[in-house]
Amino acid sequence: MAHTSEAAPASRTTSLVTALRVTATLTVVVLAWQFVTAGGLIEPSGASPALDLHGTGAIALHVVSGLTMIAAALVWRAGAALWPTVVAALVFVLSFVQAYLGDDATIYLHVPGALVLTIGAVLVAGWAFSRGVVARRG
Repeated sequence: MAHTSEAAPASRTTSLVTALRVTATLTVVVLAWQFVTAGGLIEPSGASPALDLHGTGAIALHVVSGLTMIAAALVWRAGAALWPTVVAALVFVLSFVQAYLGDDATIYLHVPGALVLTIGAVLVAGWAFSRGVVARRG
């Protein structure tokens, strides 16, 4: 059984795209969790448990957005567009800015930052499921 030189790179690219799709989807799911737990922070009675859950979600967001950035970079190296890697990197960095700004005194920056972060994460996830993800650079 002979192996062609095209089979291995195609299989590797498929695995990378699958990894990107999984991590990008997880990033969006964790962001949804963050919105749910943020709602609990508004109510005075639920602030303490919600704060713990929101903090745990922030750590999860750092992890999955970092993995998404790595997966996007690997897909780019395999021949896809660069912009999703840049957006994924911005989402990853912004997740740390968000954690820093997640205080009562800076909440006016934290809320719009969450929206920007969400837009970036959804852009990367949407692209990961598009036909463009497997298109080769010229």
